[in-house]
Amino acid sequence: MECITLSGISPQVIEELRKGVPRTVELTSAHNVIALSTVAPGARVFMTSVDCEDIVIGDTGIIVEIQSVSITMKHVVEVSQGYHVMERERMSARCKLKYISNTTIKATVSPCRLTEPRRVDVVRPVIFHAG
Repeated sequence: MECITLSGISPQVIEELRKGVPRTVELTSAHNVIALSTVAPGARVFMTSVDCEDIVIGDTGIIVEIQSVSITMKHVVEVSQGYHVMERERMSARCKLKYISNTTIKATVSPCRLTEPRRVDVVRPVIFHAG
């Protein structure tokens, strides 16, 4: 199963999602914001705590379903003693995620680039429901 990757995610965030309750997270790293700009609600993505450039076959993570995505730009102007003006813009992506399953990377599909999302091929999750 080929998936877009969200990488460098805190292990605490991944553990919180594993509990099964949908959570909203805010991501600010450029490669994750770009990755989320290419997905729509209902898409499944791979999340891992491994950094984008360090991802290799065998790394573990989780599959999550995107329930909503919002990408915003924040503009900040700072004035110091009336003389120095600093303007900054920060793009971030907020997304509501629902845990699907644990998985492992079986092949890398695309390299880590700043301008396009990283894709990996993961072991397809098998989910059984009782009842």
